[in-house]
Amino acid sequence: MMPFALLGLTAQLVQASPLVAPSPPIAPQPAPLARSPIDWSALPPLPYRRTPHPTARMTAFVQSEMRRTGCPRPAPVGGRLQVQVNVAVLIGEDHVVRATIPRAINCPTVEQYAAGLVVSYARGNLVPRFVGAGNWYRAVLLFDWAE
Repeated sequence: MMPFALLGLTAQLVQASPLVAPSPPIAPQPAPLARSPIDWSALPPLPYRRTPHPTARMTAFVQSEMRRTGCPRPAPVGGRLQVQVNVAVLIGEDHVVRATIPRAINCPTVEQYAAGLVVSYARGNLVPRFVGAGNWYRAVLLFDWAE
């Protein structure tokens, strides 16, 4: 009869213990934003063999994306609209772009488009003797169109 007495005691202890509701899962918190702004003026220019320029189709895409997404309208310069996007570029040991960080212009679509263009422009178009592995550079893209 001893085993039954232990079972009964266990049942009484379980009933006497207050039920604790499981804690709700803790939502992951976003990592705090890094507060190390890029000193854009200190970055050397990306050493292209041939300096690329956005084509008319690229500029038309930027223009349409700015309208479509409600990005701020650029101020006219001499009867033309200009959007300049600076992109920080990290070059790897193999002289290939490893990372790009576009400077915010309050138009994420255009920022990311410009960063992608820089990767394309750099492919096979950098002067190796002027590119240090693991160094950051600055690429500047200017999209320009008539009002």
